[in-house]
Amino acid sequence: MAKVYLGLGSNIGKRKAYLRAAIKLLKKHKDIDVKKVSPVYETGPEGYIEQRKFYNLALELETSLSPRELLKICNFVEDLLKRKREIKWGPRTIDLDILLYDKLEIMEDDLEIPHPLMCSRGFVLAPLLEIAPDVKLPSGDPLMKFLNKIPPSQIKLIGRVED
Repeated sequence: MAKVYLGLGSNIGKRKAYLRAAIKLLKKHKDIDVKKVSPVYETGPEGYIEQRKFYNLALELETSLSPRELLKICNFVEDLLKRKREIKWGPRTIDLDILLYDKLEIMEDDLEIPHPLMCSRGFVLAPLLEIAPDVKLPSGDPLMKFLNKIPPSQIKLIGRVED
């Protein structure tokens, strides 16, 4: 079983409800065992900034799925929850990103692990480090060192997804 970390985000409609629904769908999959769910953080948008703030969280899971199979499941969950891909980095009901998959490094057109922007994004680092404070990149660099470069004002703790 591989240890995997996912980042989830939503900024359309009932943001917590979309996060809950995505987690529920992942938990139903026979080859995915969700181990930890981080608190929810609210953050401003990146890239396309003319949109609502995001709710973000991180998951730790174990899976027997390959990275490519897991990506297909993540995309399927996004499709079920009506994600639209109209504007790059634009509004979305749900976004699921594979952040880390064991110590693998993959560089393909539609799949990059570790997630290429993870180390510069507070909305990824804050929830991820809540559930895995000692997690490291495949290179051995601890992710905690990157969080210190993110202004704390960009990240607001909201609570648990169940709240």
